[in-house]
Amino acid sequence: MAKIEIENMHFYAHHGCYEEERKIGTNFTVDCCLECDIITAAKEDELSKTINYQTVYLLIQQELKKTSLLLENIAYRIIVKIQQQFPQIKHVEVKIRKLNPPIGGKIEAVSITLSSDDIR
Repeated sequence: MAKIEIENMHFYAHHGCYEEERKIGTNFTVDCCLECDIITAAKEDELSKTINYQTVYLLIQQELKKTSLLLENIAYRIIVKIQQQFPQIKHVEVKIRKLNPPIGGKIEAVSITLSSDDIR
């Protein structure tokens, strides 16, 4: 098994428990780790034998456009979509960070990490 990691993807989106957060929006970052067998792609230098990073990015971008109350919900939806698109992936882990959350103090970020093992 190999790990494919797509790190520090930046998005501006409208998520949060407070209505104001959902109206104004804020910045988020997403990390995604995918475990799968890539040996054929490595030997043959063939994109169709591995996971297309751009496709994964676009799936994540699509899920970030859908407003949610919880980061947990976004991570769950991302994992489900990735597994549907790429059944050859054995394990998915997603970390979502909400930058500068409005929780009453100076805080750089809050985050949630969810894996495909957690949702089975």
